[in-house]
Amino acid sequence: MKAVEINNLTKNFKQNCAINSFSLEIEKGEMFALVGPDGAGKSTLIKMMCGIVSATSGNIKLFDYDIKNNINEIKKRIGYLSQKFSLYGDLTIDENIEFFAEIHGVNNYEARRNELLNFTRLTNFRNRLAAKLSGGMKQKLALACTLIHKPEILLLDEPTTGVDPVSRRDFWKILSELLHTGITIILTTPYLDEAERCSRVALINKGKLLQVGTPSEIKNLYKNNLFEIISNDIRRTYTLLKENSLVIEVQAFGDRIDFAISNENNLHEIKSYLKGKNIIIENIRQISPTLENVFISYLTEKI
Repeated sequence: MKAVEINNLTKNFKQNCAINSFSLEIEKGEMFALVGPDGAGKSTLIKMMCGIVSATSGNIKLFDYDIKNNINEIKKRIGYLSQKFSLYGDLTIDENIEFFAEIHGVNNYEARRNELLNFTRLTNFRNRLAAKLSGGMKQKLALACTLIHKPEILLLDEPTTGVDPVSRRDFWKILSELLHTGITIILTTPYLDEAERCSRVALINKGKLLQVGTPSEIKNLYKNNLFEIISNDIRRTYTLLKENSLVIEVQAFGDRIDFAISNENNLHEIKSYLKGKNIIIENIRQISPTLENVFISYLTEKI
Protein backbone atom coordinates (compact mmCIF):
# COMPACT_ATOMS: atom_id res chain seq x y z
CA MET A 1 0.00 0.00 0.00
CA LYS A 2 1.16 3.54 -0.77
CA ALA A 3 1.54 5.69 2.31
CA VAL A 4 1.15 8.89 0.28
CA GLU A 5 -0.09 9.62 -3.23
CA ILE A 6 0.17 13.16 -4.53
CA ASN A 7 -1.35 13.88 -7.93
CA ASN A 8 -0.86 17.08 -9.90
CA LEU A 9 -0.89 19.18 -6.73
CA THR A 10 -0.79 22.98 -6.99
CA LYS A 11 -0.93 25.65 -4.31
CA ASN A 12 -1.05 29.36 -5.07
CA PHE A 13 -0.64 32.15 -2.52
CA LYS A 14 -1.90 35.26 -4.35
CA GLN A 15 0.69 35.72 -7.12
CA ASN A 16 3.10 33.13 -5.75
CA CYS A 17 2.95 29.49 -6.86
CA ALA A 18 4.32 27.56 -3.87
CA ILE A 19 3.59 24.07 -5.26
CA ASN A 20 3.49 23.60 -9.02
CA SER A 21 1.84 20.53 -10.63
CA PHE A 22 3.52 18.24 -8.10
CA SER A 23 3.10 14.44 -8.25
CA LEU A 24 4.78 11.93 -5.94
CA GLU A 25 4.28 8.50 -4.36
CA ILE A 26 5.78 7.41 -1.04
CA GLU A 27 5.78 3.77 0.02
CA LYS A 28 4.71 2.54 3.44
CA GLY A 29 7.70 2.11 5.78
CA GLU A 30 9.99 4.51 3.92
CA MET A 31 12.13 7.24 5.38
CA PHE A 32 11.63 9.86 2.69
CA ALA A 33 13.35 13.25 2.44
CA LEU A 34 12.10 16.39 0.74
CA VAL A 35 15.18 18.47 -0.04
CA GLY A 36 15.40 22.00 -1.35
CA PRO A 37 16.53 25.56 -0.60
CA ASP A 38 14.50 28.05 1.43
CA GLY A 39 11.30 28.89 -0.41
CA ALA A 40 11.31 25.65 -2.41
CA GLY A 41 7.87 24.66 -1.07
CA LYS A 42 8.94 21.89 1.33
CA SER A 43 7.08 23.18 4.39
CA THR A 44 3.99 24.00 2.35
CA LEU A 45 3.94 20.45 1.01
CA ILE A 46 4.22 18.96 4.51
CA LYS A 47 1.40 21.22 5.76
CA MET A 48 -0.76 20.15 2.83
CA MET A 49 -0.20 16.48 3.77
CA CYS A 50 -1.42 17.35 7.28
CA GLY A 51 -4.50 19.15 5.99
CA ILE A 52 -3.31 22.46 7.47
CA VAL A 53 -3.04 24.06 4.02
CA SER A 54 -5.62 23.29 1.33
CA ALA A 55 -4.73 22.72 -2.32
CA THR A 56 -5.58 25.09 -5.14
CA SER A 57 -5.89 22.04 -7.39
CA GLY A 58 -4.87 18.39 -7.44
CA ASN A 59 -5.24 15.96 -4.56
CA ILE A 60 -3.43 14.04 -1.81
CA LYS A 61 -4.21 10.56 -0.50
CA LEU A 62 -2.78 9.08 2.69
CA PHE A 63 -3.33 5.33 2.97
CA ASP A 64 -6.05 5.60 0.29
CA TYR A 65 -7.91 8.29 2.24
CA ASP A 66 -8.51 11.42 0.18
CA ILE A 67 -7.46 14.38 2.32
CA LYS A 68 -10.34 16.55 1.10
CA ASN A 69 -13.03 14.21 2.38
CA ASN A 70 -11.34 12.22 5.17
CA ILE A 71 -9.30 14.73 7.15
CA ASN A 72 -10.50 13.46 10.55
CA GLU A 73 -9.49 9.89 9.71
CA ILE A 74 -6.14 11.09 8.39
CA LYS A 75 -5.41 13.11 11.55
CA LYS A 76 -5.68 9.92 13.60
CA ARG A 77 -2.98 8.32 11.47
CA ILE A 78 -0.39 11.11 11.26
CA GLY A 79 2.01 12.87 13.60
CA TYR A 80 3.33 16.32 12.70
CA LEU A 81 6.45 18.02 14.06
CA SER A 82 6.71 21.64 12.92
CA GLN A 83 9.84 23.75 12.48
CA LYS A 84 9.01 25.93 15.47
CA PHE A 85 8.94 24.50 18.98
CA SER A 86 5.25 24.73 19.85
CA LEU A 87 4.93 22.96 23.20
CA TYR A 88 4.19 24.60 26.53
CA GLY A 89 7.23 25.98 28.29
CA ASP A 90 5.51 26.25 31.68
CA LEU A 91 4.63 22.53 31.65
CA THR A 92 7.05 19.72 32.47
CA ILE A 93 8.04 17.03 30.00
CA ASP A 94 5.53 14.66 31.64
CA GLU A 95 2.75 17.26 31.55
CA ASN A 96 3.33 18.11 27.88
CA ILE A 97 3.07 14.45 26.87
CA GLU A 98 -0.03 14.05 29.05
CA PHE A 99 -1.63 17.07 27.37
CA PHE A 100 -1.06 15.65 23.89
CA ALA A 101 -2.33 12.24 24.98
CA GLU A 102 -5.59 13.86 26.06
CA ILE A 103 -5.87 15.84 22.82
CA HIS A 104 -5.61 12.61 20.83
CA GLY A 105 -7.96 10.74 23.12
CA VAL A 106 -5.31 8.31 24.34
CA ASN A 107 -6.48 6.60 27.53
CA ASN A 108 -4.15 4.87 29.98
CA TYR A 109 -1.19 6.59 28.36
CA GLU A 110 1.24 6.16 31.27
CA ALA A 111 2.96 3.06 29.90
CA ARG A 112 3.23 4.62 26.44
CA ARG A 113 4.67 7.80 27.96
CA ASN A 114 7.29 5.84 29.89
CA GLU A 115 8.18 3.96 26.71
CA LEU A 116 8.62 7.20 24.77
CA LEU A 117 10.65 8.85 27.52
CA ASN A 118 12.99 5.89 27.55
CA PHE A 119 13.10 5.83 23.75
CA THR A 120 14.00 9.53 23.52
CA ARG A 121 16.42 9.39 26.49
CA LEU A 122 14.33 11.88 28.49
CA THR A 123 13.36 9.74 31.51
CA ASN A 124 15.79 11.50 33.85
CA PHE A 125 14.38 14.91 32.88
CA ARG A 126 10.65 14.19 33.01
CA ASN A 127 9.98 16.77 35.75
CA ARG A 128 11.90 19.57 34.03
CA LEU A 129 9.96 22.48 32.50
CA ALA A 130 10.01 22.48 28.70
CA ALA A 131 11.27 26.07 28.70
CA LYS A 132 14.40 24.91 30.52
CA LEU A 133 15.35 22.28 27.94
CA SER A 134 18.14 22.57 25.38
CA GLY A 135 17.26 22.77 21.69
CA GLY A 136 17.96 19.10 21.14
CA MET A 137 15.93 18.02 24.17
CA LYS A 138 13.01 20.19 23.04
CA GLN A 139 12.99 18.38 19.71
CA LYS A 140 13.02 15.01 21.47
CA LEU A 141 10.09 16.10 23.65
CA ALA A 142 8.20 17.32 20.59
CA LEU A 143 8.84 13.96 18.93
CA ALA A 144 7.56 12.10 22.01
CA CYS A 145 4.39 14.21 22.00
CA THR A 146 3.95 13.54 18.28
CA LEU A 147 4.25 9.78 18.80
CA ILE A 148 1.95 9.43 21.82
CA HIS A 149 -1.02 8.25 19.70
CA LYS A 150 1.07 5.82 17.61
CA PRO A 151 0.76 7.50 14.19
CA GLU A 152 1.36 5.52 11.01
CA ILE A 153 2.98 8.47 9.21
CA LEU A 154 5.40 10.87 10.89
CA LEU A 155 5.79 14.26 9.17
CA LEU A 156 8.85 16.24 10.27
CA ASP A 157 9.52 19.77 9.04
CA GLU A 158 13.28 20.44 9.32
CA PRO A 159 13.46 18.69 12.70
CA THR A 160 17.17 19.32 13.34
CA THR A 161 17.53 22.94 12.17
CA GLY A 162 19.23 24.96 14.89
CA VAL A 163 20.14 21.85 16.88
CA ASP A 164 23.75 21.26 17.94
CA PRO A 165 25.68 18.51 16.07
CA VAL A 166 25.65 16.02 18.97
CA SER A 167 21.89 16.36 19.55
CA ARG A 168 21.33 16.21 15.82
CA ARG A 169 23.17 12.89 15.61
CA ASP A 170 21.23 11.54 18.59
CA PHE A 171 17.93 12.60 17.03
CA TRP A 172 18.82 10.65 13.89
CA LYS A 173 19.63 7.57 15.92
CA ILE A 174 16.14 7.80 17.41
CA LEU A 175 14.57 8.13 13.94
CA SER A 176 16.52 5.11 12.69
CA GLU A 177 15.29 3.04 15.62
CA LEU A 178 11.75 4.29 15.09
CA LEU A 179 11.82 3.16 11.47
CA HIS A 180 12.06 -0.47 12.61
CA THR A 181 8.52 -0.21 14.00
CA GLY A 182 7.11 0.07 10.46
CA ILE A 183 6.21 3.74 10.64
CA THR A 184 6.56 5.91 7.52
CA ILE A 185 8.77 8.95 8.08
CA ILE A 186 8.59 11.95 5.75
CA LEU A 187 10.86 14.87 6.50
CA THR A 188 12.10 18.10 5.04
CA THR A 189 15.73 19.05 5.49
CA PRO A 190 18.21 21.61 4.17
CA TYR A 191 21.05 19.23 5.11
CA LEU A 192 22.13 16.98 2.25
CA ASP A 193 24.04 14.66 4.60
CA GLU A 194 20.74 13.95 6.37
CA ALA A 195 19.06 13.15 3.07
CA GLU A 196 21.78 10.54 2.44
CA ARG A 197 20.35 8.55 5.38
CA CYS A 198 16.91 8.24 3.78
CA SER A 199 15.63 5.44 1.58
CA ARG A 200 14.58 7.92 -1.11
CA VAL A 201 14.97 11.63 -1.75
CA ALA A 202 12.96 14.20 -3.70
CA LEU A 203 14.84 17.28 -4.91
CA ILE A 204 12.51 20.30 -4.98
CA ASN A 205 12.92 23.88 -6.19
CA LYS A 206 10.33 26.62 -6.74
CA GLY A 207 7.51 24.20 -5.99
CA LYS A 208 8.57 21.73 -8.68
CA LEU A 209 9.85 18.19 -8.36
CA LEU A 210 13.28 18.07 -10.00
CA GLN A 211 14.16 14.45 -9.34
CA VAL A 212 13.24 11.55 -7.05
CA GLY A 213 15.12 8.34 -6.26
CA THR A 214 17.47 6.67 -3.84
CA PRO A 215 20.55 8.70 -2.88
CA SER A 216 22.66 6.41 -5.08
CA GLU A 217 20.33 6.79 -8.06
CA ILE A 218 20.38 10.56 -7.79
CA LYS A 219 24.17 10.73 -7.43
CA ASN A 220 24.52 8.55 -10.54
CA LEU A 221 22.81 11.32 -12.53
CA TYR A 222 25.96 13.41 -12.20
CA LYS A 223 27.81 13.00 -15.50
CA ASN A 224 30.73 15.41 -15.06
CA ASN A 225 34.16 14.56 -13.63
CA LEU A 226 34.52 15.88 -10.11
CA PHE A 227 37.86 16.71 -8.47
CA GLU A 228 38.98 17.96 -5.09
CA ILE A 229 41.92 20.31 -4.84
CA ILE A 230 43.95 21.68 -1.91
CA SER A 231 46.40 24.48 -2.61
CA ASN A 232 48.59 27.11 -0.93
CA ASP A 233 46.06 29.88 -1.68
CA ILE A 234 42.55 28.45 -1.63
CA ARG A 235 40.70 31.74 -2.22
CA ARG A 236 42.75 32.67 -5.27
CA THR A 237 42.47 29.10 -6.58
CA TYR A 238 38.69 29.37 -6.32
CA THR A 239 38.67 32.63 -8.28
CA LEU A 240 40.98 31.26 -10.98
CA LEU A 241 38.90 28.10 -11.43
CA LYS A 242 35.73 30.20 -11.70
CA GLU A 243 37.36 32.16 -14.51
CA ASN A 244 38.54 29.08 -16.44
CA SER A 245 36.25 28.14 -19.34
CA LEU A 246 37.01 24.41 -18.95
CA VAL A 247 35.58 24.37 -15.42
CA ILE A 248 31.83 23.75 -15.29
CA GLU A 249 31.25 24.49 -11.61
CA VAL A 250 33.25 25.26 -8.48
CA GLN A 251 32.34 24.82 -4.81
CA ALA A 252 34.47 25.89 -1.85
CA PHE A 253 34.50 23.80 1.34
CA GLY A 254 36.79 25.46 3.88
CA ASP A 255 40.36 24.46 3.04
CA ARG A 256 39.47 22.57 -0.14
CA ILE A 257 37.66 23.14 -3.42
CA ASP A 258 35.54 20.83 -5.54
CA PHE A 259 35.45 21.55 -9.26
CA ALA A 260 33.88 19.77 -12.21
CA ILE A 261 35.04 19.37 -15.79
CA SER A 262 33.26 17.58 -18.60
CA ASN A 263 36.35 15.78 -19.94
CA GLU A 264 38.81 14.08 -17.60
CA ASN A 265 41.56 14.70 -20.16
CA ASN A 266 41.32 18.43 -19.43
CA LEU A 267 42.75 17.94 -15.93
CA HIS A 268 46.36 18.32 -17.14
CA GLU A 269 45.46 21.66 -18.71
CA ILE A 270 43.80 22.81 -15.47
CA LYS A 271 46.92 21.91 -13.49
CA SER A 272 49.17 23.78 -15.93
CA TYR A 273 46.84 26.77 -15.81
CA LEU A 274 47.01 26.98 -12.01
CA LYS A 275 50.78 26.44 -11.89
CA GLY A 276 51.15 29.23 -14.44
CA LYS A 277 49.32 31.50 -11.99
CA ASN A 278 51.81 30.56 -9.22
CA ILE A 279 49.37 28.28 -7.42
CA ILE A 280 51.04 25.40 -5.59
CA ILE A 281 48.81 22.33 -5.79
CA GLU A 282 49.23 20.41 -2.54
CA ASN A 283 46.78 17.66 -3.45
CA ILE A 284 44.33 16.93 -6.22
CA ARG A 285 42.15 13.82 -6.61
CA GLN A 286 39.01 12.65 -8.33
CA ILE A 287 36.06 12.19 -5.99
CA SER A 288 32.54 10.76 -6.15
CA PRO A 289 29.67 13.25 -6.35
CA THR A 290 27.48 13.94 -3.32
CA LEU A 291 23.80 14.83 -3.29
CA GLU A 292 24.91 18.41 -2.80
CA ASN A 293 26.91 18.34 -6.04
CA VAL A 294 23.92 16.96 -7.93
CA PHE A 295 21.46 19.41 -6.40
CA ILE A 296 23.63 22.46 -7.10
CA SER A 297 24.01 21.25 -10.68
CA TYR A 298 20.21 21.11 -10.98
CA LEU A 299 19.82 24.58 -9.50
CA THR A 300 22.37 26.00 -11.94
CA GLU A 301 20.92 23.92 -14.80
CA LYS A 302 24.17 22.09 -15.48
CA ILE A 303 22.79 18.57 -15.39
